[in-house]
Amino acid sequence: MNFLLPLIFTLLPFTSWNDSKVELVFAGDAMQHSAQIDAASNGDGTYSYDEYFTAIKPYIENADYAVVNLETPLGGKPYTGYPCFSAPESYLTALTDAGFDLMLAANNHTLDRRDKGVLQTISQFEQQETDFIGIYRNAEHRNNHLPFIKNINGINIAFLNYTYGTNGITIQGNVVVDYIDKDIIKKDIANARKKGAELIAVCVHWGNEYQLLPHASQKELADFLCKQGVDLIIGGHPHVIQPMEMRYNELTRKNTLLVYSLGNFISNMKTRDTRGGAMLKVSLSRDINGVAQVDSASYRLVFTIPPTGSNDNFRLVPVEKYLSGAWTSQCQAFTKAAEDIFNKHNIDVPRDTTTIIDNKNNFQLKNMPKGIANSKNCSTFAPLKTKW
Repeated sequence: MNFLLPLIFTLLPFTSWNDSKVELVFAGDAMQHSAQIDAASNGDGTYSYDEYFTAIKPYIENADYAVVNLETPLGGKPYTGYPCFSAPESYLTALTDAGFDLMLAANNHTLDRRDKGVLQTISQFEQQETDFIGIYRNAEHRNNHLPFIKNINGINIAFLNYTYGTNGITIQGNVVVDYIDKDIIKKDIANARKKGAELIAVCVHWGNEYQLLPHASQKELADFLCKQGVDLIIGGHPHVIQPMEMRYNELTRKNTLLVYSLGNFISNMKTRDTRGGAMLKVSLSRDINGVAQVDSASYRLVFTIPPTGSNDNFRLVPVEKYLSGAWTSQCQAFTKAAEDIFNKHNIDVPRDTTTIIDNKNNFQLKNMPKGIANSKNCSTFAPLKTKW
């Protein structure tokens, strides 16, 4: 029997490492335009988002950790849409109820309600016990909050979040917004590694709005982040999708996943490319030597259905679960344009069209928004004239 001991001790760590599997989900820009706020109003000062995410909730909840860009402050009343946002606190509740664990708060609308809005947003995150990065009360708060490292199924993952700017609005007091600054980013990455991060995800608000291909500045910053050994680079801001690629990083000898833009998560934007976006599923594990790595990634296209009447609300659905009807042409046009870009430019990041299954409650797309069913066409909803 003694001859088996070396084999047993060799296999034990492999078995343990092999159990370290992590599935992450990332979503794009969660907007709150005026029409969305109006549709969510109950008429008594409260706001409901109960059916917003029903059709994609299982996809989010089944992940081990889910991340979304909250592109609006929770700055209090009056609640407003574009150009200066402030969403009801119940919108955050809806996102967390849908399964999101981490809010990205550094974006160009972060200061729409100035410093006070940043402070109120942070207070809401804390009251609702929601993870967040990108904004802080002051420098001391930032130093205490970062590096933000989550141990997910035994793998330590650091998350960082930066924005190119805040629409020309400047900080007046002590609050901190994480802007894109290579020196700061480099220090943050080094600090995260020093504190035990095995994988690092950098979520960046960058690029030009409505452009389906990345700007040269995005490519340059992506190359910089790769040279820092970052494992995931997840982009937002353009409000349209942009290509994704799985790179082999010669520095780390591991994969680096680069996503230039996930587009809109949910919004009231109406152009072909802004009506939907992509959600990203990322699989992580340890290799045979116990090193944490990015294994694979896939995307799923989602589409926003506007309200159909005074008592209806916005809804987000996977494009492949959409019935034929009033929004068929818009859904098909969005899907085709997105697929044209991804098919031409994506590298090793395929589309996920598998059935969304709720593993927690053991059903497939039940409790779906009315009118949604298992079809590959688009939806039966009457058009509604709205404005953002």
